[in-house]
Amino acid sequence: MTLHISVIGCGYLGAVHAACMAALGHDVIGVDVDARKVEALAGGKPPFFEPELPELLAETVATGRLQFSSDITDAAAATIHFICVGTPQKRGENKADLRAVDAAMTALLAVVKPGDLVVGKSTVPVGTAERLAEMLAEAEPTATLAWNPEFLREGHAVKDTFHPDRLVYGVPDDAAGERATALLSRVYAKTLADGTPLIVTDYSTAQLVKVAANSFLATKISFINAMAELCEATGGDVVQLANAIGHDARIGRQFLNAGLGFGGGCLPKDIRAFMARAGELGVDQALTFLREVDSINLRRRVRMVDLAREVCDGSIVGRRIAVLGAAFKPESDDVRDSPALSVAAQMSLQGADVVVTDPKAIENAAAKWPDLRFVETVEEAVADAELVLLLTEWKQYVSLDPTEVKRWVKLPRILDGRNALDVEAWRSAGWTYRALGRR
Repeated sequence: MTLHISVIGCGYLGAVHAACMAALGHDVIGVDVDARKVEALAGGKPPFFEPELPELLAETVATGRLQFSSDITDAAAATIHFICVGTPQKRGENKADLRAVDAAMTALLAVVKPGDLVVGKSTVPVGTAERLAEMLAEAEPTATLAWNPEFLREGHAVKDTFHPDRLVYGVPDDAAGERATALLSRVYAKTLADGTPLIVTDYSTAQLVKVAANSFLATKISFINAMAELCEATGGDVVQLANAIGHDARIGRQFLNAGLGFGGGCLPKDIRAFMARAGELGVDQALTFLREVDSINLRRRVRMVDLAREVCDGSIVGRRIAVLGAAFKPESDDVRDSPALSVAAQMSLQGADVVVTDPKAIENAAAKWPDLRFVETVEEAVADAELVLLLTEWKQYVSLDPTEVKRWVKLPRILDGRNALDVEAWRSAGWTYRALGRR
């Protein structure tokens, strides 16, 4: 049976969720305060890069099952409302900025009807759902709040929505919670039929799942990067070390890829907000290790600049340096807290002649760092370069022919910031190859 769904907030999370829900057969209205974003989405064009989404968006808009609006009253016909707004880091603080979440709930209270279900998907500090549930109960006592955290990976968001590792529902422990569980299971009927595990729990646990998962991943990444520092000091090889310990089933090889570290709009701000909330709850000592996780991650960027200076015989001033990659990860145009852009900007500020290229993120990167020089192609970026840095592991960069690229540069020297290149192929082609944690 078709359900009528509204999605409040049509940024990265909301646009993907709305299109996928429509593709699952539901009637969906996406609502956002940004009229230009609404216009683009209504035309079947997402305002950001995400593989598979443009085709899915155009298809679902064409069927009429998916519509977009900047008027919250258009959500009144829906019986299930998903809150999918952003929760960025507060300026000058570690805390999450919840103004968009609060605004979304306040707007929904004007249109929510008896028996409606409001579902939070945004990543929020624990305790937020309980507060929003009180707001909802005061406005409409028969409506229910559930928390259904998202686990999307940029570059794989469509797949992760259709085939998630798990579904989590945070609901009240009463009849309203049972009804909320039943409604959500109708929303995700096809996903559950495919065998996706379902965890039904309380509000607190549901809110903690996403930040706990991100904190664990961040810790694993920073752990192997700390080992890279030790490998550099001892002559070890961090890739071989990761391969060796990754065979231990208790550890696993995933996310043991040493390099420039993590960035983007989730992991950095989520672990900082997690620490801030723990402090408010009086259990900040439980998460003090995350401070070092964050510190190790940021040190990788400084170390990459130092390594560039070493390779350039002690100085990068006036050196022509090519940077391959601006997005924080491949298959994305997201430059929020991008390690690649951070390194490029640091080298430029220290006097290097830096040229940056990226397959998808140039426009966003140029808006963030207008003083950097950006070009469209690898050939333009590396022309006459004295050093090349691979900082985002796009497939087209990893598969470059070192012999061909050598013809374009002034000096064949490359720093592999992601330990993604074939070391022997590049060295055999006459390149000086260096990477974090490698001999």
